[in-house]
Amino acid sequence: MVSLTPGTILAQRYQIQQVLGKKAGRYTFLADDTDQTDNQQVVLKLLRFDREFEWDHLKLFEREAETLRSLHHPAIPRYLDFFELDTPDCKGFVLVQSYIDAPSLDTQIKNGRSFSEDELKQLAEAILEILIYLHSQNPPVVHRDIKPSNILLGDRSGHHIGQVYLVDFGSVQTLAAREGGTLTIVGTYGYMPPEQFGERAVPASDLYSLGATLIYLATGKHPADLPQRNLRLQFGSFVPDLDPHLIRWLQRLTEPDLSRRFSSASIALQSLKSGKIEIDQIHVPLGKPQGSQIVLSKTAEAIDITTPYYSFNDLLRDAIGFPIQSVRDLVDGFLSAPSHPLGWLILAFWLGPFFLALLMAIAFYLICMVWSIYIWLLRRRRRLRIDLQRIAMFTEIWGIPLNRIQARRQDICKLVWTYRYYRIKNGGRVEVPPRIQVWAGVQVFELERVLGDLSSPEQDWLVHELSDWLELPITRE
Repeated sequence: MVSLTPGTILAQRYQIQQVLGKKAGRYTFLADDTDQTDNQQVVLKLLRFDREFEWDHLKLFEREAETLRSLHHPAIPRYLDFFELDTPDCKGFVLVQSYIDAPSLDTQIKNGRSFSEDELKQLAEAILEILIYLHSQNPPVVHRDIKPSNILLGDRSGHHIGQVYLVDFGSVQTLAAREGGTLTIVGTYGYMPPEQFGERAVPASDLYSLGATLIYLATGKHPADLPQRNLRLQFGSFVPDLDPHLIRWLQRLTEPDLSRRFSSASIALQSLKSGKIEIDQIHVPLGKPQGSQIVLSKTAEAIDITTPYYSFNDLLRDAIGFPIQSVRDLVDGFLSAPSHPLGWLILAFWLGPFFLALLMAIAFYLICMVWSIYIWLLRRRRRLRIDLQRIAMFTEIWGIPLNRIQARRQDICKLVWTYRYYRIKNGGRVEVPPRIQVWAGVQVFELERVLGDLSSPEQDWLVHELSDWLELPITRE
């Protein structure tokens, strides 16, 4: 057990009151912030460098701190501080976050509380609203460990279930982090969807965990203890009085097959409110994600999706930003040499390469600027256009279409949205990025070839806009 006891003060301000939990070298404390006039209570999460420490723990711990720092939502703990702990008997890192004085669903169930059908729906809506916020971040934030002990519930207010909170982001994953390297299987057995065991967590993975949590509340049985058929939880017989629509909705939420599960929290929420289960029956008005540069216009006659022109402002940004960053990198390297034990000797040999690198950077900059001016003068953009007669994908220069690929509108038969996945090639794992495809007969029009890499919110937005205009269901693969 960690030697930090009640009364211990960390960072000259946080006085420990009690231990809240411990798992795999991580400790959670309730503490008073003595710098605040009212000794505000906070939560300290300590990652200790001991025999249980693994580098994956540090990676997850740092990611939790970075994620909480970027999030601002009333139902999520606030990031307050982060510091290194270095004492003779304890070394590690400490994350400080706001304390939420509310019991978990797990605690309430163990204390004998039961949840009515209306309360289950209220709880589902509240968590889905939080997930909509998390999954709309850029990159999307996947919690990966939604379960009763990580959902807190405040006191009832009239007919309202009470304020709902989602806590413990220690397993959180951003899609950018997932793309960057080795993945770690985290989560809680019974609440984890099948794809998470294969190190493939997506926003829809949180929906499965939410569904398993709601099933636990409805049945009082841990999901791992429920019978299964083809990996599907068989819980209907344990809740004979539950609304059949809610049962079907929970079944859709906990579909082991990603292609049959709700693809987003927005769609799941709309389905819960509307009473419609089939995905192609649910209309969710998704707006353009903030910060997206994609231009979309839609009328009854056509839908047009284009990349923006390379503007004069873009040209100025590149003209000023590139040399500043290049010179800064060179100067940083030049100034850091004397700190080395043989620094001055290295510096003497480094002066020649320094000026050579500077000349090469200037030459490269001039080439890039000539190319940028060329692109700006061309007024080039890439475009996908579907009207009542045809679908066409092409590059446009001063309004003139080039390299046009087209097919008849009446041949469009399928709209496919493929999730990101990994395949084995030459003994290693190769990432296959997500993509949106419009099929016209045997001809394929892939949005990413026209628009370049798209973020998850942009894909969600565009695929639903295309589905709505084409009146085609989305096929998920």
